[in-house]
Amino acid sequence: MSGLGGLNKSPNGVVIGLVQTQLPTVVTREDLTAQTERVCELVAKARRNQPTMDLVVFPEYSLHGLSMDTNPEIMCRMDGPEVDALRNACIENSIWGCFSIMERNPEGMPYNTGIIFDDAGNLKLYYRKMHPWVPVEPWEPGNVGIPVCDGPGGSKIALIICHDGMIPEMWREATYKGANIILRTAGYTRPIRHSWLVTNQANSFSNLVYSASVAMCGSDGTFDSMGEGMIVNFDGTIIASGTNRPDEIITAEVRPDLVDEARRVWGVENNPYQFFHRAYVAVDGGAQDAPYTYMRDMIDGTARLPWEDEVEVTDGTGFGFDRPTRTYRGPESVYAPGPDGTLHRVQ
Repeated sequence: MSGLGGLNKSPNGVVIGLVQTQLPTVVTREDLTAQTERVCELVAKARRNQPTMDLVVFPEYSLHGLSMDTNPEIMCRMDGPEVDALRNACIENSIWGCFSIMERNPEGMPYNTGIIFDDAGNLKLYYRKMHPWVPVEPWEPGNVGIPVCDGPGGSKIALIICHDGMIPEMWREATYKGANIILRTAGYTRPIRHSWLVTNQANSFSNLVYSASVAMCGSDGTFDSMGEGMIVNFDGTIIASGTNRPDEIITAEVRPDLVDEARRVWGVENNPYQFFHRAYVAVDGGAQDAPYTYMRDMIDGTARLPWEDEVEVTDGTGFGFDRPTRTYRGPESVYAPGPDGTLHRVQ
């Protein structure tokens, strides 16, 4: 159901708006300020466009564009003016907002960070992209896991970013933590369109979860982002989709309570439960082992593909990045939003 794009909102509904933001060119601090102002204007447009909207979602790279520029002058800080402006836009328009920033990292390459504010400006979710799109993206690997936050209308929301969504385990982890809506923001260009469609649909069904996904749109003179905003039902069918027009806002109502109901009462294709309870018709409670070799090997630190030695592209030098010299240290400095909405060190 979409409630005619959310125009007819039900008592248990959550109306989501996906903004296919025009792809910008951001080179200077002034460019970043101007683009931040543009995103804030689009928050206001979303509110005017749809008074019933609960959550407005912006694509990955909506502040920075697709240049992959790591210039510290245009990197954001969580206590910086760009994040403060986004927070205030949510307060001024009484709406939840999901945003993308490239975040300064004093210890290495910047983080590709996603944030969600509620309609009072409280930071509800803070996420660092787990799977940057190698070999094209230079971002530090995320180290805060996949958080899930309580959202409007009884929703539980997770955020994954772009290439994250090509990894089925990302969707399963968000579901395992209770998400009934998974947001996927992206900067993808047109060649990824088919993969985008099938992964959004298949993973929504595999996890009995709504997905709401949106990419940047239009051209910056070099890249052509695809838009392709889409909201997918937990049975894998598309509820609403965009027309690839820059700054178009795609809206639909979703019902988190129906996801919760399906996860409780479905027998056939109750995929999340059955994954952890294999063949419960044959054995009491189903098999609850870990039969997957790759999982055990990842835990042991011994995971290795059969074709590992034959992989030809293993760094970003082919795309102009220096070969890295640091090794991944894991979540030594992990921050999460506290009750007051500010970041606190949790590890």
